[in-house]
Amino acid sequence: MRRTFWLKTVPDSHPGVSADRNKIQKATVPDTGDLLELRAAARKCRSCPLYLRATQMVFGEGERGADLVLVGEQPGDKEDVAGVPFVGPAGTVLDRALAEVHIDRRKCYVTNAVKHFKWRAAGKRRIHQKPSAREIEACRPWLEAEIRGVSPKVLICMGATAVRSIFRRELPILKNRGLWLSSPLCPKTLVTAHPSSVLRAPDPAQRNQEYEKLVADLAKAAEYLNPDSEVALR
Repeated sequence: MRRTFWLKTVPDSHPGVSADRNKIQKATVPDTGDLLELRAAARKCRSCPLYLRATQMVFGEGERGADLVLVGEQPGDKEDVAGVPFVGPAGTVLDRALAEVHIDRRKCYVTNAVKHFKWRAAGKRRIHQKPSAREIEACRPWLEAEIRGVSPKVLICMGATAVRSIFRRELPILKNRGLWLSSPLCPKTLVTAHPSSVLRAPDPAQRNQEYEKLVADLAKAAEYLNPDSEVALR
């Protein structure tokens, strides 16, 4: 059995990409918890114009049955090339923060709300652009299928795009970060900033402050999942 979602494509401002405003496409998501089957189906998704300029679809990574799912915003330049989430600079920050709270990333499921890299050219560089509401909506069925397939105990939304996708509405990160919330996909959901916020901080002191906030948020998940751990006993 497959679920079919009818979505309108939206205009894409990228040069060389022509998107018909009124064209209707369908995203067919397998009704399965098999992550390999979902990944294979997602490669064929044409529900928004982002696939036209991305190198490839970047699906989640991890095992079905992981206790913790971490949801970022979208692939970056390095993820787009590698086809794996969180392998760039923000991934390095995330790995370091997870290690500090004794969470093994290999035992987590890591993914993004949007599966294709949205970018603009700046010389030879490809600069991240924020996904639109329509692009987030187009990718949501894949994210929901991933999370249903994993069935985690804890879900962490990292960044505004992830929050919007999971909660289906805007939620202020500063007001809600580090709080246990109930989302449509997991009753134990935490909101935090994206690890890239550490890299964007203007000076070393603020970068350290942003990093410590990220670690504190991840520590709450670690304490819930393993209350007898060193993190809980600090």
